[in-house]
Amino acid sequence: RLFRQEGTCYQQVKQVLHAAVPDRLQGRERETGILRQFLREHVLGRRPGSLYVSGAPGTGKTACLSRVLLDCKDELARSKTVVLNCMALGSPHSIFPALAQHLGLPVATGREHILNLEKHLTAQGPMVLLVLDELDQLESKGQDVLYTLFEWPQLPSSRLVLVGLANALDLTDRSLARLGVHTAGSPRLLHFPPYTKEQLTHILQERLGQVVGDPVLDSAALQFCARKVSAVSGDARKALDVCRRAVEVVELEVRGQTLLKPLPGGES
Repeated sequence: RLFRQEGTCYQQVKQVLHAAVPDRLQGRERETGILRQFLREHVLGRRPGSLYVSGAPGTGKTACLSRVLLDCKDELARSKTVVLNCMALGSPHSIFPALAQHLGLPVATGREHILNLEKHLTAQGPMVLLVLDELDQLESKGQDVLYTLFEWPQLPSSRLVLVGLANALDLTDRSLARLGVHTAGSPRLLHFPPYTKEQLTHILQERLGQVVGDPVLDSAALQFCARKVSAVSGDARKALDVCRRAVEVVELEVRGQTLLKPLPGGES
């Protein structure tokens, strides 16, 4: 009985420490606001454009955008939203057939894919929001794939809004220098800095505050974890993972102690 009670407590703690998208992202209020405003200005305002979101792993890029897309689901209902993780593609050029499939376009080969997509994205219809996570996976010789994608919002009568997410801060300067020649064609930039010690502490405290009862992890331990992680990477997922593993260690210790306790009444 004792183990079941404590075991349930540890299971709840581990559950809230998983890196799922929370209802509100601590320390990312500014970035969330910028993302929401961009989508409203461009998708709802029918203004084609592009946004490049950069930041190291675990700084909240994908989580923030996922939260905004969920919050604005009703507002974006009249537009077409396509979310692709470029890590799952076989090659940079695979982005074109993958996008064509999501848009319901007929099967084509080679250059036909690009021409069909351009024709579709400049024809009459609802706005198309294309979200490309792990965008740096599309880097190729001559950067023709990235150039093609970021030039689509600038085509006459385009109805494409492109949001790309990647780790590299200088991807647009390094790989898309040609876009900078035309100010109107340059993507808007949004950078996610690493989380600070204070922000990581608040994230951990907010997650653990969802569990009823006495705290499983001491406040000093949370601050120690936040200080170490912020000094190395500022990766919120790493901080959550460290705390979750600590809980697993304690859970195993409690399980061992409980199994070795004598039964009441002196029974063997």
